[in-house]
Amino acid sequence: MHPLVPDLVTLKNADIEAKINDLTKKYFMTSNYGVQNQISSILDVYKEELATRQRTEWQNAVETRNKGLDKLINVS
Repeated sequence: MHPLVPDLVTLKNADIEAKINDLTKKYFMTSNYGVQNQISSILDVYKEELATRQRTEWQNAVETRNKGLDKLINVS
C-alpha cells in the first residue's frame, strides 16, 4: 500500500474512478519523471482496487443469476 493512498474500503466506486481521472490528468501535466513515477504507483493502487471490486461484482452477478433460463435452449 502506498503511504499517500487513504483506506480504499471507505470510498465508493465513483470516487475511485474520479480519483483515477484526476491523477491521470496530473500525470500528463508534469514532465518530472519522479513525480510521474509516484503518480503511476498511486494510480496502480486505485486501478487494482477498482478491478478487484468489478471482478467481485461480476462473480456475484454470475452466481446469483436466474439459472432457470439456461434450460430453455437445449442444443443436442
